[in-house]
Amino acid sequence: MPLMPITNPRSAYRLGLVSLWWAALALSAPLAGAQQDIPTLTEVGESAGLDHRFTGPWEFFVGGGGASFDCNGDRRPDLLLAGGTSAAKLYVNQSSSGGDLSFVERPVLDSGKPLTKATGAYPINLNNDAHTDVVILRVGSNRLLLGEGDCRFRDANKELKFDGGRAWTTSFAATWELGKTFPTLAFGNYVDRRAPGSPFGTCEDNRLVRPISNKGALPDYADNIALSPSHCTLSILFTDWQGEGRFDLRVTNDRQYHRGGQEQLWHIPTDGEPYEYTRNDGWEELVIWGMGIAEADLDADGRPEYALTSMGDTKLQVLSEDAFEDEPIYVDIAFDAGLTAHRPYTGDTSKPSTGWHAQFADVNNDTWHDLFIAKGNVEAMPNFAAYDPDNLLLGSESGRYREVGDLSGIALDRRGRGGVIEDFNADGKLDLLVMNREELPSLFVNHGPLGAPTPAQGLGNFLRVELDNGAVNPDGIGASISVKTGNRYQTKTVAIGGGHASGQLGFTHFGLGQAEVAQVRVKWPETGWSAPFQVFANTHVVLNREVGSLRTWHAID
Repeated sequence: MPLMPITNPRSAYRLGLVSLWWAALALSAPLAGAQQDIPTLTEVGESAGLDHRFTGPWEFFVGGGGASFDCNGDRRPDLLLAGGTSAAKLYVNQSSSGGDLSFVERPVLDSGKPLTKATGAYPINLNNDAHTDVVILRVGSNRLLLGEGDCRFRDANKELKFDGGRAWTTSFAATWELGKTFPTLAFGNYVDRRAPGSPFGTCEDNRLVRPISNKGALPDYADNIALSPSHCTLSILFTDWQGEGRFDLRVTNDRQYHRGGQEQLWHIPTDGEPYEYTRNDGWEELVIWGMGIAEADLDADGRPEYALTSMGDTKLQVLSEDAFEDEPIYVDIAFDAGLTAHRPYTGDTSKPSTGWHAQFADVNNDTWHDLFIAKGNVEAMPNFAAYDPDNLLLGSESGRYREVGDLSGIALDRRGRGGVIEDFNADGKLDLLVMNREELPSLFVNHGPLGAPTPAQGLGNFLRVELDNGAVNPDGIGASISVKTGNRYQTKTVAIGGGHASGQLGFTHFGLGQAEVAQVRVKWPETGWSAPFQVFANTHVVLNREVGSLRTWHAID
């Protein structure tokens, strides 16, 4: 593709400044590739009990996600996997602490009715009770499932007065707006298959669903707002892009089917009408085959950076330091960071890759954000790589990333879609689930560093943090967690959305490197920062907002 001209002089200056800055970092600090701990990831999906496939025709070339969350109160992450034309499946985690991964299938709905045409799933607590609920995205009517405890769910669309619609829904995000008891929901839709001329230029409007009232035990979702124009969306995320505690809606769109569209950022004022940021606000046009969004505060300045997957090169966007307040001016630093991931790193490298789910996480516990990207041909597109292995890009102090997908063991010949990075056996090492089109999910258990002389020589230390925000928004969605080790700060936001049709709730994971003690603070929703807590490494902790306390959790088999 030809390079687009830079029409904003401030952005042009910032682009040069950022490039020089990253180049200087790369020269001043070693890549440290040989010194980084490369995790050994072993595929165990079938032996762990995951007998499932995401299947279907054209409508299911996209989607293929799963949700990771605790559905029975044991704090072990269970799985709900979308199936396309196959039935969605629920798998309860029975893995022992530090042992083999093991899951047992249970019915998704308490009624036993199969749930088909699902494209993705996101966990959320819709009614602020003790049980996690799930939003199921579908080709057809989306479903809100209320948790009843012990991994039982009921379809609650009628109870919540929620119109699931008839759209082809592929993405989801949620937030608690200021002063609201129940969450605001956003649904990203794809092609309007019923419109004349479909599929080209016929994108279905995305929807914002706000609770009508703060009263009662259940939210009332009878009304929704069309976010028009929409441009065939494949991932959405509520994000505090200015670092000020206010969340707007980031949207990534697929240029394959929209006409005249672009990437989007919607301002979501509390109780006000949403509006789209435009060029007049500083938002510059970017047109990609947008598949997934991942955010992380890579430089610990309180403002997130964004990885955007696409067909071809991945984007890594950073807010321009020259942007004035309320100006969302972004520049792409993916090339300087070694993060474009635009072609396969093994096999036939002559054709471009196709990226889907993206997620930042510290898979080797060295305190630096790593990036996972699920890869896979849409179906059989001859101009794109057929063998297109998933990426695992390790971050480093230099700001550069290094591909280790082949060395770590995840370079399988499958068509990846959604994904989850999570510690499934409570050993402090992050494992990986990849949803694949028309094949079994890939479930990788993390066995520690590659080539370690003894099993006792593990990765870096870790800390896992769960939030208890109280009676409203119990999981603390929108909170920021800051962890300090020495002079190193890490900040992560608890969010629902992004990725590709896949979400998770539970502990937030931090790698601590060699540090044995860390300081933890939380910026709670609608308030400010908590007092700091000193915690030991290699622990699971639960922070309670209402009493200002911290307690530890220990896995009991």
